[in-house]
Amino acid sequence: MSEQTKKAERIGVLGGTFDPIHLGHLIIAEQARDQYSLDKVLLIPSGHSYFKDNRSKKVQPAQVRLEMTKIAAGDYGPFDVSDIEVNRPGNTYSFETLEELKAQYPESELFFIVGADTICSMRTWKEPKRIFDVCTVLAAMREDQVDPDSFKKESLALGRDFGARILPVEIPNIGISSTKIRERASLGKSIHYLVPDALESYIIETGIYK
Repeated sequence: MSEQTKKAERIGVLGGTFDPIHLGHLIIAEQARDQYSLDKVLLIPSGHSYFKDNRSKKVQPAQVRLEMTKIAAGDYGPFDVSDIEVNRPGNTYSFETLEELKAQYPESELFFIVGADTICSMRTWKEPKRIFDVCTVLAAMREDQVDPDSFKKESLALGRDFGARILPVEIPNIGISSTKIRERASLGKSIHYLVPDALESYIIETGIYK
């Protein structure tokens, strides 16, 4: 196959605080990969989580969250872990990450994976048009989190106002949250089946949430 006819690589991008990353995050990444034939998904722990600075218990250091993400991804080929935000000083903005990734993978198609409940707030993000200019947004849909009509209405509005391309990702309703995992770990309760086994061992052995 010539370079001219070579199919562009399709790369998913899933970012988050990942404190800790859990099976719900990995299921979203895998569902997006499967439904839209992505070649791989980049898991990107955030750097400075300025929007969570007022949390009663501070977010774990970026390098710790990066290590947990690497452990969770394991050796599963379609998942890669990126330190692009961990290594960036100051506040982290999605448009900067996506533009940097586009520069790294100029021939690839980027698919930014977000929760469908964030679609209604994306126009308030910093430089939203720059986000939509470099990627297609894949919105993970859970019926208990977002009204389908509101989602459709705002998706169309973002398309009209910013040229956004937004597609739904159907995901199962799995009630797992990083908050609950931290709470359970702090009390010495089981987090089995909430995170990958290797990450469970890491959290227990290090006692980071005690």
